[in-house]
Amino acid sequence: MTETASLPASPPDGRLVYRCLTGKDDHAFCERVSKALEEGWRLHGSPSITWSVQDNCGYLAQAVVWGGADVVKR
Repeated sequence: MTETASLPASPPDGRLVYRCLTGKDDHAFCERVSKALEEGWRLHGSPSITWSVQDNCGYLAQAVVWGGADVVKR
């Protein structure tokens, strides 16, 4: 969904306009981000990744903001 004009100013389910999605660098994480984008959330900033030697895997963080909100990046 790319049209923000049709989205309400507030996100559904009483959520805040900002979310930070986190998780292992795997298919499930990509599905969560993709679902958020389909629901009307927008990527905000660059993703971040860190490597866990103990778990032998990467962990990602991606901020998203509600598409209908008036968010100013400073």
